[in-house]
Amino acid sequence: MVEFTGERVIRGLVNDDLWSEHVARYAFARRFAEGRRVLDAGSGAGYGAAELSQSAASVVGLEIDRDAVEYARANYPLPNLSFELGSCTAMPFEAQSFELVVAFEVIEHLAEYRQFLDECARVLSPQGVFIVSSPNKTYYEESRAQTGPNPFHEHEFEPEEFQSELRRCFPQVQLLLQNRVESFAFHPANTFWPAEARVDGGGGNAADAHFLIGICAFQALPGLRSFVYVPKAANLLREREQHVQLLENQLALSKKWFAETQAERDSLLDLYRRQKEEVEARNRWGEELNREIETLRPRVVQLQRELAAEHDAASSAVAGYEAKVTELEAENLAKTEWAFSTEAHLTRELDEKSRELTECVRLLSAAEATVEERTLWAQHSEAQREELERQLGLIRRSRWLKLGRKLGFGPAIDQP
Repeated sequence: MVEFTGERVIRGLVNDDLWSEHVARYAFARRFAEGRRVLDAGSGAGYGAAELSQSAASVVGLEIDRDAVEYARANYPLPNLSFELGSCTAMPFEAQSFELVVAFEVIEHLAEYRQFLDECARVLSPQGVFIVSSPNKTYYEESRAQTGPNPFHEHEFEPEEFQSELRRCFPQVQLLLQNRVESFAFHPANTFWPAEARVDGGGGNAADAHFLIGICAFQALPGLRSFVYVPKAANLLREREQHVQLLENQLALSKKWFAETQAERDSLLDLYRRQKEEVEARNRWGEELNREIETLRPRVVQLQRELAAEHDAASSAVAGYEAKVTELEAENLAKTEWAFSTEAHLTRELDEKSRELTECVRLLSAAEATVEERTLWAQHSEAQREELERQLGLIRRSRWLKLGRKLGFGPAIDQP
């Protein structure tokens, strides 16, 4: 599906008025297409080329947008109609290839519009006709005063400029005006008759026209007649009355909505007044608070000064505490080093005493062995043995002797 941008006219995606405005131009141009080779330059979605193909010998639609070309090919598969991808400022056709060239809704989109007109003149046969449209700049600016310029348009023409640019390429130029008009139609109910039209009241003013239509040729233009396109021959008055009724219904709904909105507005105004009163009360409270603050400000300044003084004192105390802590840490370090040194010294002394005690134990063991040996020697005399055993028992039971042995001193015991 080709993208709808608002500029691309696709049936079903635009309103009936806009659709009829565009189709009317092709219906007008179809009168010049009978049995001719036709080029639709800037063919868009293809509906206009399809309209021209109903009378022409062949029609080629030239379009630069690939999606639009694919859409046109899919929706208008007619035997005498083809669609080509290409630029209107560099047409891929030989000179004098067409007897009718139409370009609707194209020239205002091109910054290189003169190059476009040169290309149209190049591909048109000497007896051919070129029909081109452009929105009237004066009317278009007025109608878009609130919405601003059309962002898709590169250049819009006033009537005099439009004719001047067309005459640069074509010696024969006739300017027509396309306008939406009020009319009355006389027609059968369910059949179609050929139609005639009568236009009263003059042709109107070019400066006030909706669209400008240029009919151009290298030779004398064919006989031209005004053309009236009627999208739908229905009772427009009845449709307008029904539309008016619809508008009246919408107006009633709008009035109801307006009343509801008015009530909501009144409610909001009441809420606004209450909020305003609350804000004013809060402002008064704020002013009183500001006065209290101004009253308390000297006391705050005094407290800040006292706090600063206390802070300075605290800082001095902290500095003293830090110095004392540093001193104590140094003292603790010295004591720790002394403790480690003392522990090492005592450990060495304990090791030495342990070695001495081991030696005493060894000597005591040797003495006990000697006593046993002497006891055996003393067995030849029972009395001496008992005496010696008694004495030896005394000696062995003596705590002083045991202590003396451990320390390496004490009374000598006579041997028998």
